[in-house]
Amino acid sequence: MSGVGGLDRPGAPAGPGAWDERSQEWLAAETDPWESRADTPPSPGRQPAAPHTTGRRQPPARRTGADPVKALLHRHRDLCARAVDPLEIAAGLEAHGVTDRTAARFLHRDVFSLAEEMYARVPRDAATPSGRPPFTAPRARADWALLTLLPGALCAAAVTGLHLTHGHARLIVAAAGCLAVALALRAAMARGPLAATDRTRPPLTRTCWLIAYALLGDGLLSAAATGGPDALPTGTTDGPWPLATTPVLALALSCAPAAWCAHLLAVRARRKLSASRALEDFATSARPLLLGTFTLYVCALTALLTLTATALNEPAAYPQTLTLGALLLLSRLLTTHGFTHAPALVLTATATAEATALCTLFASRLPGCAWLATPVQALIDTWGPGSIPTAACGAGALTLLLHATRTLTRASAYARQDQPW
Repeated sequence: MSGVGGLDRPGAPAGPGAWDERSQEWLAAETDPWESRADTPPSPGRQPAAPHTTGRRQPPARRTGADPVKALLHRHRDLCARAVDPLEIAAGLEAHGVTDRTAARFLHRDVFSLAEEMYARVPRDAATPSGRPPFTAPRARADWALLTLLPGALCAAAVTGLHLTHGHARLIVAAAGCLAVALALRAAMARGPLAATDRTRPPLTRTCWLIAYALLGDGLLSAAATGGPDALPTGTTDGPWPLATTPVLALALSCAPAAWCAHLLAVRARRKLSASRALEDFATSARPLLLGTFTLYVCALTALLTLTATALNEPAAYPQTLTLGALLLLSRLLTTHGFTHAPALVLTATATAEATALCTLFASRLPGCAWLATPVQALIDTWGPGSIPTAACGAGALTLLLHATRTLTRASAYARQDQPW
């Protein structure tokens, strides 16, 4: 969450427990600085503090009239000064570990009520506009909606060209098609609900590897398991090993449903955030919304995969394609909302697992290394070459789904103010 993550001063507590412990300290230590020094004259209208009876410095006495919100305003003064809506302050406090239980220690029923008071107590210049839009849900725009259709259209044109050409012309068409689809995907991800923030760098290299494996991996794995390209059936016109164009075409076409699902999640989540009065209530209502959005994309990808398999007269490869699509969607959703660490780790682990499976098959041909291919060969003999990407992508998607149910159900995940869409 780039809109609030870097606005606070250093030293914010690491979790809700730390806030609960330190809030008691703030309530007890919120004393007037004039009362902590006996040699400083008080301001007009104030009574001086009682002099110390000993040479040792005494701890500040607890005041019954202390302002419990004053210290919190001081620690989050940049967040409160730049916020354009109390909801942005609530999301920022939640991102720094403030819970409804912590808000009760500041004499408020929940974080939203605390944020409203903090927003009202910060002085603002009404004549100087903030320059940022209010905390509202984004609207769909025609530019990013059309850009999400471009990868699928170019990929369909490239696949058609592959089926109509042979020899060197086919190689040229394949290279041009890969370049065009890659540029179209980059343009589609540059804006809209799938766009990453300026401070995040999506793991594009690992994503490209996973898509390339979907195109070439199963054929290469079969060739390595059966002894090399010479063991493939004769009459194959796809090159050294067959290409799986159906999964790649379905994934390219699913870019548009993925963008609309991400847009739906952002809009509905911000509406629920505006209607919620407690962080737990928002998390409870956002969790089924996230799972419903994820299910909607999987259904859309399944329909597209069925249509492309029928049109191209090729195997649909449902398990590996659906798990890969789920993995890429969850990775992009987390990256878009500012959570980049987990997607990078999971995509790296998935790509490493697929690369390791290929490397062990080729390394098993070395003298005395035949045992290296035993686990991979057992999976291929039992469930086929598609079991390798299915297991790798399925485990990665399940991991990110569990992580998303914890992170994408927070108010701070939807408090971004830097998206033009």
